[in-house]
Amino acid sequence: MTIVPVTSADLDASEVSWFSALCSDDYRYLGVPDGALRSSWEHCRDILLEAEKQGFRNILCPSSYQVGQDTLSFVAGCAPLTDKINMLAAIRCGEMQPIMLARTVATLDHMLKGRLTLNVISSDFPGEKAESEYRYKRSKEVVEVLKQAWTQDEINYDGEIYQFHGLTTDPARPYQQNGGPLLYFGGYSPAALDLCARHCDVYLMWPEPEEQIAQRMKDVAERAESYGRTLDYGLRVHMIVRDTEAEAKEYAESLVSKLDDEYGRLIRDRAHDSISLGVAHQAKARELADQYGYVEPHLWTGIGRARSGCGAALVGSADQVLSKLETYRKMGIRAFIFSGYPHIDECRHFGRLVMPELTTCSLPHVYGRVPESTPATPLGEGERK
Repeated sequence: MTIVPVTSADLDASEVSWFSALCSDDYRYLGVPDGALRSSWEHCRDILLEAEKQGFRNILCPSSYQVGQDTLSFVAGCAPLTDKINMLAAIRCGEMQPIMLARTVATLDHMLKGRLTLNVISSDFPGEKAESEYRYKRSKEVVEVLKQAWTQDEINYDGEIYQFHGLTTDPARPYQQNGGPLLYFGGYSPAALDLCARHCDVYLMWPEPEEQIAQRMKDVAERAESYGRTLDYGLRVHMIVRDTEAEAKEYAESLVSKLDDEYGRLIRDRAHDSISLGVAHQAKARELADQYGYVEPHLWTGIGRARSGCGAALVGSADQVLSKLETYRKMGIRAFIFSGYPHIDECRHFGRLVMPELTTCSLPHVYGRVPESTPATPLGEGERK
């Protein structure tokens, strides 16, 4: 296996994050809607508050149109309810005019006193079927405009899609004056890798066999190196952890015990990313799995039968899960985004069994940014990578 060195300065800690099911993705039995777990403001808020209580350092707030709630409105509502946990808000590039998005992000960053991070999404909008090349070009331009808004006194941008000249950045300057919020990005196509390598801070992956993850990290690292940059790496994976392996596996089987596969397919297909290359890789992992759904020890693909996107879970005892996480850390993965069903219950299981054994951190602003423990100071554009 190819090992990619850890890129951040602190080798002993990892950013351990949870997931708030804004997109109506919470179940007691996969594929069986439960009114108590629907995507309401109250329920998703309670997931976030439980994650902060359990010591998670960040929480992914996803974005979708068909189901769920508006991500940025949700983050704004939760800002005064929290004081420790970061919020990883998903932004779909092009959904909002870039200058207005820059101002919105800056406002949220001030509300959160710098606890905002962003998950950059490049996808179709409701009713849109755009070519991949166009979508990534749009995303690239949006990110470049955001970075001007966050680091310069004036925005002057001449792109193929967006053109802006002589706009003051006063309303768009974020609380984090060392370059703005960290940018997390996941994608598998060459255009996706290039966008992340060139402009983002953390490359997010979905669960696959270790050899494939290591190769993906190597490919991204080489692309980033061509731009004189170094990235951090993150893994988004579901979690089923119990006191014993037998209990964890029993729960995994229970979770899919009432799933109708045709309904599961409908759940997968309703997502805007259902035909993406990343989703295809998750489907391939399910095809390679054994008769019980395990594609490698403790990596169970059954979740993907009723979910587009991240489609596998770590299943096992606390010691087994910790061993798997240590393997990932040695590969160079620095950030983890976990979730589980139901989300509040699994958050508590992980908090009780695994969290006390982990050294956690919030990803620092490295390579031209400053660590969270250091007062932020403005940087000139030439000082950034």
